[in-house]
Amino acid sequence: MNVLLSTSGLGTRPLSRRSAGLLAAHAALFAAVYWFAFFTRYDFAFDPRWFAVYAATVGPLVALKAAVFYALGLCHVSWRRVAFGDLLSLLWAATLSMLVLAAIDGLVLTSGRFGGVPHVPRGVILLDWAATILLIGGIRAVWRSVHEDLRPLFSRQPARRALIVGADQAGELLARNLMAASRSPYVIVGFLADDPALHHTRFSGIEVLGDVASAGAEVARRGVDDVLVRSGAVTGRAFRRLLAECTAAGATVKVMPAIDELEGVTPDDRTHMRLRPVEIEDVLRREPVRLDDPAVAGLVAGRTVLVTGAGGSIGAEIGRQVARFHPRRLLLVDRAENALFALEQEFGRLQPPPAAEFLVADVGDEERMERIVADGRPDVIFHAAAHKHVPLMEANPAEAVKNNCLATRLLALLADRQGVGTFVLVSTDKAVRPASVMGCSKLIAERYVQALSKDSETRFIVVRFGNVLGSSGSVVPTFQEQIRRGGPVTVTHPEIERFFMLIPEAVQLVLQAAALGRGGGVFVLDMGERVKIVDLARDLITLSGLTEDDVGIVFTGLRPGEKLFEELYFEDERRVATSHPKVFCAVHRPVDLAAVEGLLEALRDVLDDPPDAIRTRLQELVPEYAPRIGCSLSRRE
Repeated sequence: MNVLLSTSGLGTRPLSRRSAGLLAAHAALFAAVYWFAFFTRYDFAFDPRWFAVYAATVGPLVALKAAVFYALGLCHVSWRRVAFGDLLSLLWAATLSMLVLAAIDGLVLTSGRFGGVPHVPRGVILLDWAATILLIGGIRAVWRSVHEDLRPLFSRQPARRALIVGADQAGELLARNLMAASRSPYVIVGFLADDPALHHTRFSGIEVLGDVASAGAEVARRGVDDVLVRSGAVTGRAFRRLLAECTAAGATVKVMPAIDELEGVTPDDRTHMRLRPVEIEDVLRREPVRLDDPAVAGLVAGRTVLVTGAGGSIGAEIGRQVARFHPRRLLLVDRAENALFALEQEFGRLQPPPAAEFLVADVGDEERMERIVADGRPDVIFHAAAHKHVPLMEANPAEAVKNNCLATRLLALLADRQGVGTFVLVSTDKAVRPASVMGCSKLIAERYVQALSKDSETRFIVVRFGNVLGSSGSVVPTFQEQIRRGGPVTVTHPEIERFFMLIPEAVQLVLQAAALGRGGGVFVLDMGERVKIVDLARDLITLSGLTEDDVGIVFTGLRPGEKLFEELYFEDERRVATSHPKVFCAVHRPVDLAAVEGLLEALRDVLDDPPDAIRTRLQELVPEYAPRIGCSLSRRE
């Protein structure tokens, strides 16, 4: 049972068995320090007279200092993880003890009111203060140093030499956690950082050896077993080079958690238990997005937001990120009940749960969607529902037209009639010079929204971006499954390239574009550099611990509707910067609403025709659509 110690209003703390042991150890040290102060004050000579003063006052002094140290929490500090803040607390506790002792000695003992208690010399009080700080602080610092430096020698696990990439404050904190964890096998041999001013400086006693480009050389020179990269510290191209060089030098690259990922994790489990292998997201990582939170909050906070396609990868992430800004109502619509149910369960685990409503509906169902929009009266609509799988839409062009074109027109008209403030269409780079039915259908949707915006009070915004990792239909899960089966990995063409972005980053920029966009604008996200699909396949093979010889890569030829290189802008579109460095506006020629309406009606008339007839009609109606372009398209910047 814990006993409570109360100290003069300074606070009440539970006295556990460990704290009681530390309190007893401090009391013994206080007595020894007090003896040392007398011994030093009297020139290291024993004299019965000063010993009589010591014997008469040591009990009250030890009790006083123990009470102060305990009340200030110094008997609750783990000596294995003592930090600068703990040493400052030690300084305050020793100083407060000295001042209280000096006050009692000066105001009470020298007055003669307690004739039996002798006066304590001022020099003894000052020496006791200094020796307390030096002895207890020194013991704590040495204890931590011995624990961190010698622990691997006595560990049952074989010691592993580690190099940490990232010498900023977060990297230093993660290194401390790694060294302090009792079950960690790591000996940290150094940091790597690209800032030349940091080279050969030290953090927590660990030297910054050089820049990240020298990782392979440092691994070979120092016999490093593991290179630990803090999550988000290195962008994709540098990470790929780092991974290749360190693997060739014989080291394993692992990812350390970011600071926010350590919340709620115990110190012993914090770092070495959560080190993970490199994932494809790390290899393709880009610079983090800096979101203009006030602008996004002004768009959705306290408002009603409707998201279509909410069961899909992009729609679900829009729902998650919008929920962070506390909308008044969040209407999540999808016709896939299982995906919507999974999202409902996820939201139900949030505390507090967002004010979300989960609505099973087909966005092409006019009566159902009209009722949802009329009853919900959304202020903002994010239209992410679409058929996106290119080969499937080649075989089923009527479904692409119905879901991507006609359903978009229906929802846009409902937004216009109901006075929705903002309508955001999530589009794709495949809409630019489309070679596929899917891309063509999204281009028509873009054109309709742009045309409708000219005479509408609703702000209609188009956001165009490329592939996202982890989305449904992404190439990454396909490659991973092929690798698990032993290969081969199938790539359509050795030169095929795609833009890639992580889902959270894409959605952050969608929200940013929606917050800053004017009606009728087409906003294009900065997708960075294209990535060769064959390089992506090789990275995934390497991350699986295999080689290309183990698995094999087979080129199968471009599929119907597939292009070698996707583009983000038409030739006649002008790229204009916005207030956000990763969002651009594509300035285009005006679009006539009547012409797009006529196009949609013409397509409606052929929906029951064979697929070849629908594709032919699309070519006749949309000059930009060129189905055979995928086989001959040369690279365009």
